Amino acid sequence: MAAAAGDVCGAVAGGRAGAGAGAAAEARFISSAKGKGLFATKNIRKGETVFVERPVVSSQFLWNALYNYRACDHCLRALETAEENAQRLLGKSSLVLPHPEQCSIRKDLHQQCPRCQVTYCSAECRQAALEQYHQVLCLGPSCDDPTHPLNKLQEEVALLGWVTLPGTRAKDKEWWIKAFSQFCSKTANEEEEVVHKLLGDKFKGQLELLRLLFTEALYDEHLSRWFTPEGFRSLFALVGTNGQGIGTSSLSQWVHACDALDLPMLQREELDAFIDQLYKDIEKESGEFLNCEGSGLYVLQSCCNHSCIPNAETSFPENNFLLHLTALEDIEAGEVRQRGPENYLFTCSCPKCLAQADDADVTSDEEEEGEGETDDAELEDEMTDV
Repeated sequence: MAAAAGDVCGAVAGGRAGAGAGAAAEARFISSAKGKGLFATKNIRKGETVFVERPVVSSQFLWNALYNYRACDHCLRALETAEENAQRLLGKSSLVLPHPEQCSIRKDLHQQCPRCQVTYCSAECRQAALEQYHQVLCLGPSCDDPTHPLNKLQEEVALLGWVTLPGTRAKDKEWWIKAFSQFCSKTANEEEEVVHKLLGDKFKGQLELLRLLFTEALYDEHLSRWFTPEGFRSLFALVGTNGQGIGTSSLSQWVHACDALDLPMLQREELDAFIDQLYKDIEKESGEFLNCEGSGLYVLQSCCNHSCIPNAETSFPENNFLLHLTALEDIEAGEVRQRGPENYLFTCSCPKCLAQADDADVTSDEEEEGEGETDDAELEDEMTDV
């Protein structure tokens, strides 16, 4: 599943998270109203990778984990083999995938926390999690204790659909305070508006309950400002404004690997037909929720101002939390566009939205219905392009 698209118009990350040294864009301050933007530092051709970035923090959605979408607790790499992934989504344990050698999952490398049995894709991820946050979040023998503060917090968070518990996970508090200061921030009135849009009237009153549970489970005097009503609202708004969806899938990785196979024409046609039918059957059984899904905070990506006619898009081709920003068209050095629509928690002034400013409001579903049905080729791309 391709992640949300945006426009090159912003930002460099530093410290433990951030983009690689070859990033072809940098952050620049635009204005107090628009904040930062990501600007190309050189001409970028269509299809080129603008940068690859590691998140400051990320987490799998609780509902996603509840429905047995198994992912590494650190990097969100899918833990199921492609065949297991397809079997679960199809509800058919007897399914056998051809070319099993094209599956990239290495179960022999998986490791668990010996105290709480949380699973990681590798020893490296287990160690990174332990050093950064797992010492704080490990429940040990209290995993099934409903009265434990972390379990109470998790239950409430699941109801609200908000699962990223940043900053408090860290041992190096000052680094995390500095890291979060790089993200887009809002005024008090803007934060209230963000909270309202994220929760609506029904759950807005739950924010204080969530803050109290958050404090009970994770309070740290070095981060005391985050636990005040105003500070917690700011933290909630920061995550809501800057959070980037993450999607990983071992089945998608297998499909891409199969696409690259050099096969005789007849075998190629048979394999393509098998994959097409597999996705149609999975859609009937499981709908559109095919990936291990989560959310992350990316310093550089958060500076990509949204556009309804984007020139770049994010994706996760490495089947983990590493975000790739790829150019959808040629981008000239210094090029910049504007932000996105109201449902993205800001006002859009991109060329498309300016042209449609006086049009009647329509939902995304209504717009898609007006554009007609998606053909099979587009459907497979949407389902497999992680």
